[in-house]
Amino acid sequence: MRIVRRTTAAAVLAATCLAAAACSPGTAVPAGEKAADEKSGTLQVWLYNEAGNAAKEAVVAKAVTEFQAAHQGVTVNVSYIDTDASARAAKMKGAFNDPNSAPDLVEFGNTDLPGYVAAGGLAEIGADLDSWADKGDLDPAIAKTAVLDGRTYGLPWWVGVRALYYRTDLFTEAGLAAPASYDELVAATRKIHAAHSDTFGIAIGGKYTFGALPFVWDAGGDIAAKDGDKFKAAISSAASQAGVKRYTDLFDEAGCPAQQCADLTGGKTVDLFAAGKAAMAILPNSSRSKVDAGAAKGKYAVVPLPGAKAGTIAPAFAGGNNLGVMKAAKHRTLAVQFAQLLAGPGYQEQMYDAMGNLPTLKSVNARVAAKDAFLKPFTDTIAAGTRFVPLDQAWAQIDAQAVIPTMLQQVVTGKADVAKASGDAATQITSAFAAR
Repeated sequence: MRIVRRTTAAAVLAATCLAAAACSPGTAVPAGEKAADEKSGTLQVWLYNEAGNAAKEAVVAKAVTEFQAAHQGVTVNVSYIDTDASARAAKMKGAFNDPNSAPDLVEFGNTDLPGYVAAGGLAEIGADLDSWADKGDLDPAIAKTAVLDGRTYGLPWWVGVRALYYRTDLFTEAGLAAPASYDELVAATRKIHAAHSDTFGIAIGGKYTFGALPFVWDAGGDIAAKDGDKFKAAISSAASQAGVKRYTDLFDEAGCPAQQCADLTGGKTVDLFAAGKAAMAILPNSSRSKVDAGAAKGKYAVVPLPGAKAGTIAPAFAGGNNLGVMKAAKHRTLAVQFAQLLAGPGYQEQMYDAMGNLPTLKSVNARVAAKDAFLKPFTDTIAAGTRFVPLDQAWAQIDAQAVIPTMLQQVVTGKADVAKASGDAATQITSAFAAR
């Protein structure tokens, strides 16, 4: 499943859980009883049914064959579930409430973690992973996306980050090198648009949360920060406001005019760049195939999104999918072992070859980047340090209410300045955390 679809499902599930209080008891183990941990029988696994899923299924089938050969008396049954937000949320809610219908192992979007933990659906597996040979190879920032309140609830399987796609033909014509700082990026939008009035300097969107956040993080700001055992909004801090301003300042006539770009999502920015209508765009590695299917094919390259300081890389959002063991798992140990096999070096590399999913293991990232030059900007971005949304169930509400996009749109349409818009956003964010 691609990055842009994940938070919606988290919001649907979390909202259902919070409203009906019906999710949390489902997979809880009754007091005085221990969860089953059978070492034989059928291991039930749910993975996502993605675009081009046949290639994914072929890799997973190899892992199943290998695992079954090493575990006599064990059958691995893999089901591929719908990634549609509402359908997936309903299926997971059913599993949380009925242990008999729950799988042993499940693939889930990393932003879903707080909602799933709040629903009582995932088992804590930190101790199980201590002996995993590849644990030390996990990128530390990515590893944190499976940790909530100091407890580990998943094993990062793949990650996706964004970098700066740019039109090599337009940059060469303008005598420009790829931007190495925010100021150079701004200068490039102006020079290229001046020569090509029908081309946006950069494709960005007022509804593009994960395009905007790198600017906030690069400025030293954040969505929220821990205050004791709870989060408190930080989006209105001076640093955050500076980052918001850098992003929203790009919505000008040379960059991406507000009247045309205020309502754009991340997906729409992909469309603009692929169609050859923008000189730059902040896109994930997974956008490669769509860009190559459009007018920009053969006319672009990618570099890390530059920070304000020349030569630095703006922190990217580490989207991706994890593998989690259900609290109701009947085959807990086997589930952990199969997750370790799928997330191990061999199958992470095969999953990249099959699906283009970036590995979460540093050594495998280095190998895939060495054989595919396109990936280096993305692996360099990961190596520079990624960031994440607040790991708290309140994020689902914040995301569902479009708090960050509303703030951005208020600024770019001139309805509020950065201070007012970020202040309003901070009020909503703090309220969401206080209410949970």
